[in-house]
Amino acid sequence: EVITDAKAMRAWSRAHRIAGRRVALVPTMGYLHDGHLSLVSAALDRADAIVVSIYVNPAQFAAHEDFGTYPRDQDGDLAKLRALGVHAVFQPEALYAGRAPHGHDEAAAKEETKAAKEETEGTEKAQGGTDEKARLAAGGTKRDVPPHETFVTVEELQRGFCSVTRPHFFRGVATVVCKLFNICEPDVAVFGKKDYQQWRLIRRMVRDLDFEIDVVGVPLAREPDGLAMSSRNVRLTPQHRKNAVRISEAIALVKEVCELAVANGTPKDATHFKGLICQAIANSGGVVDYVDIVEQRTLKPVEWPLRGPIPAHVPQVILVAAKYGDVRLLDNVEL
Repeated sequence: EVITDAKAMRAWSRAHRIAGRRVALVPTMGYLHDGHLSLVSAALDRADAIVVSIYVNPAQFAAHEDFGTYPRDQDGDLAKLRALGVHAVFQPEALYAGRAPHGHDEAAAKEETKAAKEETEGTEKAQGGTDEKARLAAGGTKRDVPPHETFVTVEELQRGFCSVTRPHFFRGVATVVCKLFNICEPDVAVFGKKDYQQWRLIRRMVRDLDFEIDVVGVPLAREPDGLAMSSRNVRLTPQHRKNAVRISEAIALVKEVCELAVANGTPKDATHFKGLICQAIANSGGVVDYVDIVEQRTLKPVEWPLRGPIPAHVPQVILVAAKYGDVRLLDNVEL
């Protein structure tokens, strides 16, 4: 079942919950790959009624980013979800009442136009069929829907890493996920850990805003050669695709050496290991956005600045972002 209306989506979820079924939500932006499908499988293991949302969120794209070229395959996505036994797909045309600041211009304009049209139709209906010319003559405007003004920010966890080069990103993510939670009212929400900072941020938002939702993180899925699965991988040139595997190779090596150091009781030099990953990316033609080793829960360095050994008893994660050509890739590994 494909649902495009927020009210219908909420009614679907409530009907299942009233019947005693657990509802799980898997938020996506579409162009589904095996990594997404692993999230669906995790949801099927944890709930009775599964809804997958497909929505390319304009509020998390800046005007210079890849909203317009973000890959889409509606028919393919629906076929994959049907094959897995997903019960509903929530595919709204718009989720914002007006222009979403800092979103992609074309997408925001589309959202605004749709909202303005809906308001116009509602006004005409209330006035007994008054046409558009009469409404304008009475003092109305063609676009009198106010812009979207309410956004969600997670103050500490949104700092650094992805937000350095994409300062608008996490505000857009937290806001759209909050809206999806309010519309879909799930018991469980499943996210991939490939976007590690995003996953931690959503968990904190759920805790701080008292959502009664179990947020599940699923380890990132990899291609046979180790590259982290991403919808953007399809945009890599053949040479960049070949070279990008150096990211996963480098962090796998660092993970192995770190764990060996813990087993032997020898120090781990975070600065040295970060340098190894940066060098591997640069030597393969990539451009490093960031490489860091931080606590898993807080995303803070164990000590700052990072000097010398890192205590082995603190769960850490290696976070990496790099670009090959114009394609930005993320990867991580928990230690």
